[in-house]
Amino acid sequence: MDLEELIHNCQKGNRQAQSELYQRYSGILFGMCLKYSRNKTEAEDNLHDSFMTIFDKVDQFSFKGSFEGWIKRITVNTVLQKYRKDQYLNLVSENTEEEEEEVDTEDADISLSTLLGYIQELPHKYRLTFNLYVLDGYSHKEIGEMLGTSTGTSKSNLARAKAILRDKIEKTKINIA
Repeated sequence: MDLEELIHNCQKGNRQAQSELYQRYSGILFGMCLKYSRNKTEAEDNLHDSFMTIFDKVDQFSFKGSFEGWIKRITVNTVLQKYRKDQYLNLVSENTEEEEEEVDTEDADISLSTLLGYIQELPHKYRLTFNLYVLDGYSHKEIGEMLGTSTGTSKSNLARAKAILRDKIEKTKINIA
């Protein structure tokens, strides 16, 4: 079944089409959920909630633009909405004077899984900001709007996330040496 037909069938509430849509996109969306979650179980819950929202809103998809982009946006918004509701996102004092430094992983000789583990260990507000900015390419203004914070808070949270990651990477370098 082609994608357009699959979407139309999902819009009609066809369970078989919904199952096929889930099979097609669950891997991609689970990867996104992992980026924003503390662990695999939380990511699975976020994936489930995201698909519930996708199936609930699939009739709103107007076939303008990418369907994959549309469901990814729903997934990010679903996860962020959950964290806002659970009050994981507390405001921190704004410090826009902090410079954005790059996190240097070239000389650290750490695996991707170790680095992803470090990212998952970040406090919620830092992990969300880091992922939205670095991995998903959102601007600080967009992140502020998505998280209900200011642009300065987004910049500050990113700087703090990078500082934590830099510290963990430095400790890894020391342990390797």
